[in-house]
Amino acid sequence: MSAEPPVEQSALRRPRPGQLLTSQPAAREGLLLGLVLAVLACLPVLFATYPQMVDYPAHLARYYVMLERDGNELLQRYYDFEWKWTGNLAADLLIQPLAPLFGLEAAGRIIAGLVPLLTALGILAVEWSLRRRVGVASLLALCFVWSPSLILGFLNFGLAQSAALFAFAGWVRLEGKAWRPLLFLPVGIAIWVMHVSGWGMLGILVFGYEWHRQKGLSAFLAPWPLFLPFLSLIAGDHPGSLPSYGPNVWVFKWAIWKQAMRDGVVWLDHWSLLFFAALLLGSLLLRKIDGRLGWAAAILLAGSIAMPRHIFGGDLADARMIYSGLLVASLALSWQAPRWLLWIAPALFLVRLGVTTDTWHRGSARTEQLLAALDHLPRGARVANLVVTNSGVWGYNAQEHIGGYAVLRKDVLINAHFAIPGVHMISTREGGPNFRDPSQRMLWRKGPIDLSNWEPAKGMDWLWYVGQREPDALPPGAVIVYRAPGTLVARLAKVPGDS
Repeated sequence: MSAEPPVEQSALRRPRPGQLLTSQPAAREGLLLGLVLAVLACLPVLFATYPQMVDYPAHLARYYVMLERDGNELLQRYYDFEWKWTGNLAADLLIQPLAPLFGLEAAGRIIAGLVPLLTALGILAVEWSLRRRVGVASLLALCFVWSPSLILGFLNFGLAQSAALFAFAGWVRLEGKAWRPLLFLPVGIAIWVMHVSGWGMLGILVFGYEWHRQKGLSAFLAPWPLFLPFLSLIAGDHPGSLPSYGPNVWVFKWAIWKQAMRDGVVWLDHWSLLFFAALLLGSLLLRKIDGRLGWAAAILLAGSIAMPRHIFGGDLADARMIYSGLLVASLALSWQAPRWLLWIAPALFLVRLGVTTDTWHRGSARTEQLLAALDHLPRGARVANLVVTNSGVWGYNAQEHIGGYAVLRKDVLINAHFAIPGVHMISTREGGPNFRDPSQRMLWRKGPIDLSNWEPAKGMDWLWYVGQREPDALPPGAVIVYRAPGTLVARLAKVPGDS
């Protein structure tokens, strides 16, 4: 792997008028283009009143319980909340100053918009620090701002990943400074608190950079200022059960690689991934990979195979390494392109961004329609929520945690929370140990939807159903009080022995 020299080291001449498109662009030209694109990366959030991230409503509901429980008797009745310092707190900390200023839902939307903006700016910062310009590498890497991790709503990870990119840019810029290690002691802790995967990404970026400079033991020791969070792991102070690969390991690994650019249009996502695979392979064969980033990309992508799916209570740990690895690999592209190619390079990003923006705009309108069902639930209701997802559809179902909005609007008990004991700070006081995610989701492709013996509905007073087709059977004695396209609300019958 080679390291591309900064643009100042290239002998650039002022182009004649006829050579304008074929000449090397000025450094600040690429920077200005990159900054405009970074702002445009926020478009999906600007066009959607309700961010269409799959996990977003559940996160919003958790923030609401966290901020309002002490003064709300219904929330106190239904939920416990135990604050603890863990490696997964970025948005939970950021929401606390923002919610009093803007209101909870607006603050959540601000955070949702900050993630793509900061990730894009972090990409620009890395290339500018390494090469003193923004070129084709950054403009292509922007395609991975809206990765599946962001569409799924991994807000803490997204904020931590963007912080890791900025921190790595700082590591490069501060090379040779004796006080750099002291500065990165708190930086490492801060990014770990934001999300442990972002902290791991920073460590891999630093190691890869130092390994390229001087292969040997010094490269392994170079990231030592980032090691302090290891103490919490050694002490066993981490949530969740033992790491797990889950069932059908190799089937799952193949699936997450095929879905590495999954959004909403299957052919576009597949062809985009094939384009990047061919580009990266060709660049590697032509020795056009900057080793200062290339080693880290290789570790991240290879590590996705060895990494378990579940670790520290989180899901898709291996998939996140793919998304980050492809982003870093794109940044490692070492091509000094002419001006015409610089301006064409963002085309794929803009096409994909347009698809995401349109999907979010339409999905947000659909969310608003579905939320009309909440008018038919009493405040403080005990609700079993079921959302049917067609497993044969390529895109994500952004309504899978729509039940979170019922907590904000009606102070209900509902099973749409991430509330695994020992992992999440929020827990439910009624409904049993499995009255939580993923009990609110049904993966369906064909056949009857039979809720006559659906476990989460037992002991609850209300059913809120969301799906393209109505259920074939409801719990015994259920009475539908509201019906609209794609949703219904039913009053559940009391069963002897229910509380």
